[in-house]
Amino acid sequence: MALQGPFFGKRDTDPTPTRPAGSPLGGTSSLGSAGSSAQAFAAPVPPSTPASPLAAAPAAHAASDSGAKLTVGPNIKLKGVEITDCDTLVVEGTVEATMNSRVIQIAEQGAFKGSAEIDIAEVRGSFDGTLTVREKLVIFATGKVTGKIRYGKIVIEEGGQLSGEITFGTDKSGGKSA
Repeated sequence: MALQGPFFGKRDTDPTPTRPAGSPLGGTSSLGSAGSSAQAFAAPVPPSTPASPLAAAPAAHAASDSGAKLTVGPNIKLKGVEITDCDTLVVEGTVEATMNSRVIQIAEQGAFKGSAEIDIAEVRGSFDGTLTVREKLVIFATGKVTGKIRYGKIVIEEGGQLSGEITFGTDKSGGKSA
């Protein structure tokens, strides 16, 4: 206990000993070589550099492609909701909901119960309810889909289960029953 008082007091008054001697952040009181090296490191970073906007543009484009993503983690139960404005829903727990989205990914331990209108569905866990997949439904070996299912394209891995009222085509005027 007697050593703690001077240690904290010393640290509060002089923060420079915690940094390495050759660090560009150390030695703020002198403008020697450490100050010039800090300026050298800082020179390419300012937003006035022409390369910065070009580097930021792909990152912003990638962020807009990924869109809004909701992950319901393991051991989480989400019940009685309507999920809107969500581009990707990742289900690792249990979800009882209604949704209209772009992508749904149900993990092996995940379960979705309710109705969903989706562009792309990847099911490794279980789905029970009304599922309309506008583009592609993928059921993996551990996946189980039951209920009223409409799909554009379908891929079922060996071991995957599909049961219920299954219809090809997502148009409202009807499709071909499987």
